[in-house]
Amino acid sequence: MEAEIKIKSGATKWDIRHKVWDYIENKNLANFPRPVHNRIPNFKGAAQACNRLIDLQEFKSSKVVKVNPDRPQEKARYNTLDARKTLLVPTPRLRTGLFNKIVPPPGASKEDLHVCSTSQGVKEFSVPIGLDAKVQVDLVVVGSVAVSEKGYRIGKGEGFADMEYAMMASMGAVNESTTVVTIVHDCQVVDIPEELIESHDLTVDYILTPTRVLKTECKHPKPQGIIWTKLDSDMLEKIPILKKLRALEQKAGKDVTLKKTSVGGEENEGLKQDPKPNPKRNVNRNSDRAPEQSREEDGPDRAPQQGPVTTVYLGDIPAGLRVSELKSKLREKEALPLRLTWQGAQHRAFLEYRDGPATEHALAVLRGLSINDHVLHPVLAKSQRAGPKPNQTKRGSRTTGTMVTAQAKVSNTTNFSGNATTG
Repeated sequence: MEAEIKIKSGATKWDIRHKVWDYIENKNLANFPRPVHNRIPNFKGAAQACNRLIDLQEFKSSKVVKVNPDRPQEKARYNTLDARKTLLVPTPRLRTGLFNKIVPPPGASKEDLHVCSTSQGVKEFSVPIGLDAKVQVDLVVVGSVAVSEKGYRIGKGEGFADMEYAMMASMGAVNESTTVVTIVHDCQVVDIPEELIESHDLTVDYILTPTRVLKTECKHPKPQGIIWTKLDSDMLEKIPILKKLRALEQKAGKDVTLKKTSVGGEENEGLKQDPKPNPKRNVNRNSDRAPEQSREEDGPDRAPQQGPVTTVYLGDIPAGLRVSELKSKLREKEALPLRLTWQGAQHRAFLEYRDGPATEHALAVLRGLSINDHVLHPVLAKSQRAGPKPNQTKRGSRTTGTMVTAQAKVSNTTNFSGNATTG
């Protein structure tokens, strides 16, 4: 069956994600929540696709099934409970642990099971499963943004499905014989270049759509555990269970060295934890729902500044791009700024780096970067190219050019992880 969405040669994972998200939106192929961008799409026909799970021999013979918590896989969770199998559901964004076991009330009716399979039911009828639990998962169901017939999978870009599987592998809950299934719309089955798939990426054995079942025969090995050199300390702060797993593996004698991140020419193991935001700074006191004109976002390295800061101007940002998408791109390129000033309505952003190697690296890796078929053009901000001007404003030990301060009417302030703060 020919793919509905054509992927251009040289496309990145983000290019493919946006191609799929845009297609689903333009063709009106999704239910609530909309838009589908930055989500596992809740596609029309999801229930029919989930019902195909029942016919898989691997499902029939399974006792413990782990299903992702997204809306399009709700019927898969119900089918698992209705078949009287043990259902495990990951905690959202791994904030409070790895996953929960769903425990329906005694004598649960089908209506009760439907409730248990919803996001609210998962909260109300579950018990946590720890890293030390002796559990064997027979079947894993994950959501996808895109997947290929060869079994290569692309999620929404945050890596939680890959991380969940790697953590289960670390605790012995999955192995080479564990079957992985994804449930998607037919249009989400696209040609994904093999070179985009990395060692930490989770691949799938079956693809279920509203119209067909595909067995991928994928030969790419699945994650055998957490690859610590791909993580930084900032990620450990956001996901406490990762920190616990790292301590356990370190105690067992494993190498748990984190990714070395170069910031301003200095080598650091990972990134520093986001500082607590100042609720008095840059708060719009007129309305908590004011239209976004500009937004300043602190980077993960907001310790007191040492030395001058350089501002990089990023132009030609495509309409509809979210700041979270840009941040993910910056993470991919290892070009996280000290601060990001977002002016999406004006199709631009300002990225602040320490002078020297950090700025040069950012300019090099971002030059020619394509997002949604739009090529970005990073350059030094005018104030940096022309030298200090009399009306520049000093902020602490750094100097901020007029392009950043005069044009930015900040309506709200968030830290780099995207958590909003209010005064």
